[in-house]
Order: sequence, then C-alpha cells, then structure tokens
Amino acid sequence: MDISTLVEIEKIRQLKARYFRTMDQKDWPAWEQVFTKNVLIDTTQEGSPLINSRQEFRDFLPPMLEGVKTVHHGHTSEITLTGPYSATGIWAMEDNLWWPKSAGGGHLWGTGWYFEKYEKQENEEWLIAELVLRRIRVEMNGKQTFPPVNS
Repeated sequence: MDISTLVEIEKIRQLKARYFRTMDQKDWPAWEQVFTKNVLIDTTQEGSPLINSRQEFRDFLPPMLEGVKTVHHGHTSEITLTGPYSATGIWAMEDNLWWPKSAGGGHLWGTGWYFEKYEKQENEEWLIAELVLRRIRVEMNGKQTFPPVNS
C-alpha cells in the first residue's frame, strides 16, 4: 500500500470521526456536511424509513435526539479505495443513548456495524454517500431488545 492510499484512508477515518463527534455534540450544521446531497441512509433494521438525501436525514434524526445524551464510537475500520473517487468502509460500532427524565430516562446500548460507501468530491473532500447500520445487539435499560429473546 503506498503513502497516497494511506492518506486517502486517513481522510475517510477523519470524516467518520467528524460524523460521530458532530452527532454527539448536536452540531447539526457540521454533521450534515459529512454526507453527499443524495446520501442513502438505511437503518431500516430498526424500523426507520429508508432515507434518500442529506436534507431528509437532517429532518429525520435531530428531532429524535432532542435532549438525548449520546456517545457513538466507531472501531476497527476496514476501508478500501475502489477507485480514484470512491471507497467502501466497514466500521464496528457501539452507541449509548440516555433519554432525559422527562422522556422516561431510558438508556439504550447497541453494537453492530456500519457498512458505508464514500465519494471524493471535486474539492478533494470525502463524503459519506451510503450508510447502512446493522446491529447485532441492543439493550434498553439493561434488557436485550434485539435480537428478540426467545422465550
């Protein structure tokens, strides 16, 4: 692997770090800038709709996280450049969400993977073009909710 490939991979890692940080800090103007305008967001495993644009995601997610303290982590990235302006990535993930007492005070812990596609823009900046979240476990207030526990 040559140095220019490593530089591009690091740019994508920095992009994903910015995604996590700006979401947790609720810096929505900066957060939305990590996505292409026609980004595809697939969190349908959790019952969410398929989202087909940055604006649609901007309208969807921030209201859901209003007042919620969040910590999102991405680990062990596997990033592959698939062309001069395209790349794919897989990230192990873990998140914690704490709702305020006024909303029931619940705590969600989840783990799984992000499967992503990236596009390099004319200004040499990488953006997320597709984000698919697939969880392997979710707990709500310490009780497993996904996958469903067999009785």
